[in-house]
Amino acid sequence: MNPTPLKRPVTVLVVEDDEVDLMAIQRGFRQHKVANELVCAKDGVEALQILRGEGGRAALPTPYIILLDLNMPRMNGFEFLQTIRQDAALRTAIVFVLTTSKSDEDRAKAYSANVAGFIVKADAGRGFLGAVEMLDHYWRVVELP
Repeated sequence: MNPTPLKRPVTVLVVEDDEVDLMAIQRGFRQHKVANELVCAKDGVEALQILRGEGGRAALPTPYIILLDLNMPRMNGFEFLQTIRQDAALRTAIVFVLTTSKSDEDRAKAYSANVAGFIVKADAGRGFLGAVEMLDHYWRVVELP
């Protein structure tokens, strides 16, 4: 009988242009002692470069989860989602939207692009820490591609 292969650590790609929000995400991961590597991109263009290994970078190794802001310069979150869902190599990426938007329209549009979850940043205190804890449990339990 073959032993069960060890799970590789999940890298988290945070696509966020707001430095304060990025620091809050990093702080939330530290407070919950989540040791997963965080890779940061300031917009969808940079995130695609990281995922594809462009611009002199190595491609982000799998498995990974993407935390995606919607409102960003150059390429916003919806444009990013549309691009990765049309890319054969990236279409199965697991994406959680992390946004200030409480719009039902944005939530519906995000879920129609097959996001795994829609988290509102307004709960940056205890609610956000709960979201970080949920993400930590998610990648520990779920088998990722």
